[in-house]
Amino acid sequence: MRQGTGGSDTEVTWEDQQNINKFGRLNNRFHELDDEIKIAKETNDNLEDASNELILTDEEVVRFQIGEVFAHVPKEEVETRIEEMKEVTSKNLEKLEEEKELVLAQMAELKTILYGKFKDSINLEED
Repeated sequence: MRQGTGGSDTEVTWEDQQNINKFGRLNNRFHELDDEIKIAKETNDNLEDASNELILTDEEVVRFQIGEVFAHVPKEEVETRIEEMKEVTSKNLEKLEEEKELVLAQMAELKTILYGKFKDSINLEED
């Protein structure tokens, strides 16, 4: 296979193609992680809002959604559940952000390798 853009005749080896494919997979994962992080942050914000609303209520028994059903649950139990949910969501968010940083580092390494060989013949930037 020959890369013939811009007058450059750089040979694309099997290893180069594997690096290009890996970069594409990492880029897809990066975008998936972005979406997952956005959802996790929204969930965290919603849980924080629910916790704040619960503090303001005077009722001892509140409606708590479990699946698609609302159940009457004691306020203290709901507070405990919301705190547990916030902890789980925060840990998940941290894990996603760590994975995103790892993906970015791997992408940067592959960019260096691929741009080093193909110069302007390859475009790895998003427009």
